[in-house]
Amino acid sequence: MDTAVDELYWDPFDVEIDADPYGIWKRMRDEAPVYRNERYDFYALSRYDDVMAAHRDPATYSSAHGTVLELMSDEPLDTGLMIFMDPPEHTRLRALVSRAFTPRRVAALEDRIRELCRGFLDEWEDGGTFDLVTQFAAPLPSEVISSLLGVPPSDAPTVRRLIDTVFHIEPGAGMVNDTSLRARLELNDYLLDALDERVARPRDDLLTALTQAEITDEDGTTRRLGRQEMADFANLLVSAGTETVARLLGWAAVLLDQHPDQRADLAADPSLIPNAVEELLRYEAPSPVQGRWLTRDVELHGVTMPAGSKVLLLTGSAGRDERRFPNADVFDVHREIDQHVSFGYGIHYCLGAALARLEGRIGLEELLARRPRWEVDHDACVRLHTSTVRGWVSVPARAA
Repeated sequence: MDTAVDELYWDPFDVEIDADPYGIWKRMRDEAPVYRNERYDFYALSRYDDVMAAHRDPATYSSAHGTVLELMSDEPLDTGLMIFMDPPEHTRLRALVSRAFTPRRVAALEDRIRELCRGFLDEWEDGGTFDLVTQFAAPLPSEVISSLLGVPPSDAPTVRRLIDTVFHIEPGAGMVNDTSLRARLELNDYLLDALDERVARPRDDLLTALTQAEITDEDGTTRRLGRQEMADFANLLVSAGTETVARLLGWAAVLLDQHPDQRADLAADPSLIPNAVEELLRYEAPSPVQGRWLTRDVELHGVTMPAGSKVLLLTGSAGRDERRFPNADVFDVHREIDQHVSFGYGIHYCLGAALARLEGRIGLEELLARRPRWEVDHDACVRLHTSTVRGWVSVPARAA
């Protein structure tokens, strides 16, 4: 018997595993629903119900020690980013969502998103090659976020460059690298200056809304946000609203090319597109791995995970759990989906979910209206690999 075949091993840094993790994730769900990796000192939960339960219990599964494996530490992170906070600090900042990142403000972006999509697709010449990620899926969300924040057109190229560089991936180091750090610091400085300008000259944009927002501290004191708190919140919006959309539309380009009948259904009936977006998110979660830190001992499926353990929640595996989704490995834009966990759940539900859905829907509407058929050059596609994000950085295609 070949023990190499039988050995169950998964880690989020292995590029070969990441190319197609679903067979290993299925074995984890069936054989080791509480999986232990000694090399990198973490546990992993792979079943839908277990991942959902962890999202519902932030008191036990803490985010304060980091949510990306290579960033997680024994001490809570002091970054100012809400995604790395627990209540009550998280609760106070999350309340800003309803006042600054409003449904009205998101919905008002629809015309701008459509305009941007059409502008990008204008560059796709008949008979020519067009990269559906670098020329469409990736620039779209950074431009939309710039519009949401109120970045003037003269600054948009600079901000887009910084956003793109923040997500720079260094081989062997992932997202934790000097290039990304420098861009994040430069973007932070830009946001601080922009926020100062909004204090002096308010506008109808999200940065102005942040300067006017108030939060109530634990002692009941009501106050405005500090400069760095505002910049941290704006930085989080950049992260929440950029990476998910780029990966979502990249996967759409690849999967719909592989399922031309379903692509034809969407082109013929655009009312199917919102559900197709949910199926894309379930089938290929843009961020399939999220880290948590245990605040107490947890026993699950006969395994005790001690307090202080790192636990990875595999939302990508949860979306393929046959216990929740019949024929889970089948991509079907007609599937009835009541709920997936690709945006998380509970207090850390993705801040940019509504915007990502809006951009995904409009992006697919405009793409299918302009180019109802395309052929992807699969051999030339380039994957993105990090410990927490999975997708494509290049998907060259020709109109069919």
